[in-house]
Amino acid sequence: MTEDTIFALSSGRPPAAISVIRVTGPQAHEAGNAVAGELPEARSAAVRELRHPATRELLDEALVLRFDAPASSTGEDVVELHCHGGRAVVDAVIAALSGLDGLRPAEPGEFTRRAFENARIDLTEAEGLADLIEAETESQRKAALATAEGGLRKQVERWQEALLALSARAERAIDYVDDDDDDHHDAEAKLALNRDCGALASELQEWLARPRAEPLKDGVRVVVAGPPNAGKSSLLNAIAGQERAIVTDVPGTTRDHIEVPLALAGIPVLLTDTAGLRETGDAVEAIGVSRAAALVEAADVLLWLGEPEETPAHPRAIKVHAKADVRAPAPRGSVAVSALTGEGLKTLLEEVATVARSLLPSEDAIALNRRQARHIGEAAAALAASAGTQDLVIAADELRQARSAFDRLTGRAGVKDVLDALFSRFCLGK
Repeated sequence: MTEDTIFALSSGRPPAAISVIRVTGPQAHEAGNAVAGELPEARSAAVRELRHPATRELLDEALVLRFDAPASSTGEDVVELHCHGGRAVVDAVIAALSGLDGLRPAEPGEFTRRAFENARIDLTEAEGLADLIEAETESQRKAALATAEGGLRKQVERWQEALLALSARAERAIDYVDDDDDDHHDAEAKLALNRDCGALASELQEWLARPRAEPLKDGVRVVVAGPPNAGKSSLLNAIAGQERAIVTDVPGTTRDHIEVPLALAGIPVLLTDTAGLRETGDAVEAIGVSRAAALVEAADVLLWLGEPEETPAHPRAIKVHAKADVRAPAPRGSVAVSALTGEGLKTLLEEVATVARSLLPSEDAIALNRRQARHIGEAAAALAASAGTQDLVIAADELRQARSAFDRLTGRAGVKDVLDALFSRFCLGK
């Protein structure tokens, strides 16, 4: 428990119908008494007059809720003041709280950080909550909510229980390793331990093979590429529905990439126009070409507007026969599109949406972010190493490494820099 008691407006910026001001910390109930008088019973609500602690001036009439530690959102004593949402009312109540000794305004994310530090949530739930606040599409909301409600935490707890059982078996086997009368049983125990460590490692690898959270959160990167004057910028403008890229007949007009965030059939997409791929003596254009090549490699989906036989080796390349209104029929396997007439745009976007959807987690699945996948990968590698050794001491040490990886995953150890970055994403009062 921290010694500080903090407060903040937790609802939206006024004016609003109702504004919620939260207070948490060891002096929360005392502060509530000073402003609202006698507090209701724990986990109950009551209407109270809010008065300035020094002057007793009436500030508002509000709904007051009280929560007692540790059964609160932060694990501390909490008071919530649900007052009218006018700016003057909120400012007056905040000013009254500011005048109380031992209270200070909360920093961004401090309420959620206290919930984490008081073991009300783990790091994966905090990450899910941050993503939920930032969610802009329905698919983002559902994925974030699954994590924020503890879906990954519960799964990790099951893995940790299994891992602890494996560690106990390894340590027990070490104790009897010098028992010459039980060599056969010792060999069977090693074999069973190796087998079960390998099975758990395989389960973790299956989770790592699932679609990740980043494309869902940041958008599926759809890169438009090809030689100069292939119609890349025109296609981007047609898809975006506005003039985002300069279009001319002069080769090399696009010298840097242009990004346009879109929602395509409910899927977040980052559409990227690139410089034409060619050999050039222009130093500036050469930089653009180099960046374009890098973007092609990093693309989740590639729209290739060049000759079909020149399509880069990419697992999700869609061949586009651009300028279809003035060119011969499209080769087999290419989508004919005209940015001028709109021909083929619907077909192309449907194909892009189908490919992009395959990169996203299903709505009922838990999606791992990059940090979570890294630590699960560390645990899987340690388990695989334990499964591959006949030395019980080494096996036990690898299992300890796997437990440490799970501790980093849930935030029990070695994550201070992660916490600082995470909770800075939260708004005041959250």
